[in-house]
Amino acid sequence: MDLGVATSGPITREFSAVVIAGFGNELVPLTSNNGAEPCPKALVPLANKPMIDYVMSWIEQAGVKDVLLICPSIHRPMISHHVHSGLSTLRIEVQTYDESPEGNTGTCTLLRYFANRISEDFILLPCDFIPPPSLSLSTILNKHRTESVSDGSVATACWFAAQKPDKTSLVEDWGSIPPPVPIVWDDATGTLLQVDTADDSDRNSEELELRMSLLSQYPRTRLSNRYQDSHVYVCRRSVLDLLQEKKHFDSFREEFIPWLCKVQYQRTKREKYGHILNPITNVITQNVSLRHSTLRAQAKVYSKSVLHQSDDADASSPFDPESTTDSSSLRVGIVLHPATAGFATRVNNIHSLLDMNRRLLAETTYALPTDPQNRSLIDPKAQISSDTIIGAFTQVSERTTIKKSVIGKHCVLGKMARITGCVLLDHCVIEDGQAFNGCILGKNTKVGAKAELTRCVTQAGYEVGSGETFKNEKLDVSDWTAGPDESEEDDDDDEEETDDDDDEDGDKEEDDSEEEKD
Repeated sequence: MDLGVATSGPITREFSAVVIAGFGNELVPLTSNNGAEPCPKALVPLANKPMIDYVMSWIEQAGVKDVLLICPSIHRPMISHHVHSGLSTLRIEVQTYDESPEGNTGTCTLLRYFANRISEDFILLPCDFIPPPSLSLSTILNKHRTESVSDGSVATACWFAAQKPDKTSLVEDWGSIPPPVPIVWDDATGTLLQVDTADDSDRNSEELELRMSLLSQYPRTRLSNRYQDSHVYVCRRSVLDLLQEKKHFDSFREEFIPWLCKVQYQRTKREKYGHILNPITNVITQNVSLRHSTLRAQAKVYSKSVLHQSDDADASSPFDPESTTDSSSLRVGIVLHPATAGFATRVNNIHSLLDMNRRLLAETTYALPTDPQNRSLIDPKAQISSDTIIGAFTQVSERTTIKKSVIGKHCVLGKMARITGCVLLDHCVIEDGQAFNGCILGKNTKVGAKAELTRCVTQAGYEVGSGETFKNEKLDVSDWTAGPDESEEDDDDDEEETDDDDDEDGDKEEDDSEEEKD
């Protein structure tokens, strides 16, 4: 044997990541098209860094190398250029689907369509989840690794503690905050047991209904509505096979996951779908090694057959060769991230976008640029607080004051402007003497002299006239492109139609009076 030659077969990938980047209708008008140019949600910046970069870094840190990125066809050129122009070691494949922003293709539909490109266990992620440093993707993967082999777990979800919004900073016209979702789980085994759905709330909004089969198997459950779904799921490849059987499911979180939770404790569902979710592939050596693993939680799972046994009796275990029960639990595991362990959020509404920018500002300290070109663009008489971020090639004129704000790249800020608690995307132009407070300006926004904006959001390319004042509004390009002339013409047309109607009514009255005379 030639020991100098190493022989090995092809390396099988353990996980691939599937990242969903939608239109971002919840972030309108920031994600509305700027003329013919789209504004992808995945590229909306947080502290001058596209939000999808946070997700990609999280994936890369966990050692996952292959990413399937799914986005609308119209967004592909911009997203593909961005993800392939960095220094990331990820192998990113960009796939698209044809749809308009008015449509609503669910995650289940997308997974069924692209199932042939996923050949191993996969991690489903949104493009808008921002995890804290304390929440590692490896933690979620380790839980799935051990439990999928040891007892047949089919998926692992991640939920995070929701922060109570500051009511004083909420703007009603910006849209509503996602309502809390009650979930039921078992702490001892880390099992997600039930997710309340919209149908459940419509059927019984005052009470939460739990099946006896659930309580029989998990008698010590916990219930809370303090957690939000991160939409991060680690799934077996067999989940895609099940989705092919359940073609009527469209939403992964609102329809499929609540249904999947029931498979683990409803006998009829286990018998019908168990062979799809848990094909026999594990070998005995995996079970033996995991029996002594420190990653595997040593917890007792109750079943109907052991409820009447003494407390010292162990529940039926997949490691027991004489066990008469099915060793495949078909469980949905859950990782709960508490608020005390660091702030996590999904940037899926305008409120969370502004809040996340402000939190990232607290982690930075502004310093004047060191290179001569950028340094010359910042006037010495400008006042910039330390909790501010200013992008490259942005000009700040004299006597302009900036506090607790994120300013994008290639912006121009005129003289004596006052900007507090704002987010300005790239290429914004601000003339002299404006006052901004708590605003988010889309890229290429132009603001005339002495305008005042308070808690407003603008679409990319919006233009605010000189001296105009807006408060608590979403400013869309269609608001000012229509112009006053068109509205006046519409009024004139309405008046002409009214006059015509009056003439017709008068003619009818004359005809009726003549008939009466006859």
